[in-house]
Amino acid sequence: MAVQINPPATRARGRPAIPVGVLYSLTGPYGAIGREMLNGVMLAVAQINADPAFDFVLEPIVRDPGGSLDAYDAMCRDLLHRHGVRHVIGCYTSVSRRRVLPLIEHAGALLWHSPRYEGFESSPNVIYLGAAPNQHFVPMLAHVLDQHAPAIYNVGSNYVWSWEMHRIATEAAHAVGGRIVGERLLPLGETRVDEIVDDIVARRPAILLNTLVGESAYRFYDAWHRRAQREPALAPDAIARLSLTLCEPEARLVGAERVAGYLVSSVYFQSIDGDANRFFLREYRARFGQHASPSVDAEAAWLCGVFLARAMAACGGVEPARVCDAAYRQRVQAPQGAVRIDADNNHAYLTPRVARCRADGQFDIVWAAPEPVRPDPYLTWVDFASLANTAREPPAAAPGRAGR
Repeated sequence: MAVQINPPATRARGRPAIPVGVLYSLTGPYGAIGREMLNGVMLAVAQINADPAFDFVLEPIVRDPGGSLDAYDAMCRDLLHRHGVRHVIGCYTSVSRRRVLPLIEHAGALLWHSPRYEGFESSPNVIYLGAAPNQHFVPMLAHVLDQHAPAIYNVGSNYVWSWEMHRIATEAAHAVGGRIVGERLLPLGETRVDEIVDDIVARRPAILLNTLVGESAYRFYDAWHRRAQREPALAPDAIARLSLTLCEPEARLVGAERVAGYLVSSVYFQSIDGDANRFFLREYRARFGQHASPSVDAEAAWLCGVFLARAMAACGGVEPARVCDAAYRQRVQAPQGAVRIDADNNHAYLTPRVARCRADGQFDIVWAAPEPVRPDPYLTWVDFASLANTAREPPAAAPGRAGR
């Protein structure tokens, strides 16, 4: 469905309006996350359009595919060919990104992709502002394998994100002499999860890796919490529970008591102590309400808008190749810390963190890299066998140049 967005107020000042496609599922099984990402984009648009330093304004054209891949296809075509947009910010799931990527590439456009994802991709027509596996999953594995036996149970949604995360977990477990004790995959949106909890109780893993998304994850959190109240085998100190997607607004949505104790890997948490994050939180809540709770998805979508606008201003146009080249030269002091884009693979330098969810839905950071880490989407530099021995060390620096 189309989502109506008021035209930028600054348009009346005579600055030209540049249309930008925004393609996130605001309804459907992961609509709550999509709305967070839309908020991030709209905050960036508001800040850019209010800044007289920019000689243009951004005019977002928002579309809601509702989780339907066919709708992603149709709406992306409409944005590219009827509205003539050259830049699209969007896609949460990897299946949606892969569905629209051929359209983006054929049109010579640029997709600004905000979510953390499974890696093993590097398109010249995509700027990846979300974390690559070496910036979110590998640091978490290193942290947890230093403290728990490498006996892992994988539960996830049946699509490419979970497939790749489970494959990485399997490789890491085997490399340190461990094993995968069980694996279950559910269709996107599936909510029948009690049988999986039964299986986990029976198999007694040391580590649970949860890569479910949206409604499936929310139902699993609830089922686990209810069962753990009467089943000692599910006590927090008995099984380390890992998530790569849990965030502050989701903790609030499902009830923080249901997810307290989860270890989460992310490059952004609201609890980061820094001036840029405090400003971001103030601006976000001033626009969306004092109880609004921005997540890593909102922050990354905000980054997409900021990098896009700065790159267009730097190159003086909207042509994707020129904008992409200008984006490599940008440095953004983001809420999470310093961010820049690697010209070798179009992914961003980001700062990995591992945190534990508290009973109030906020996160205590238990480990953070000392500086932004170069993206390694193909895990070229990762030595899985050394993970358990290097868990307390910062991620290794990548070989080669330090970026532009």
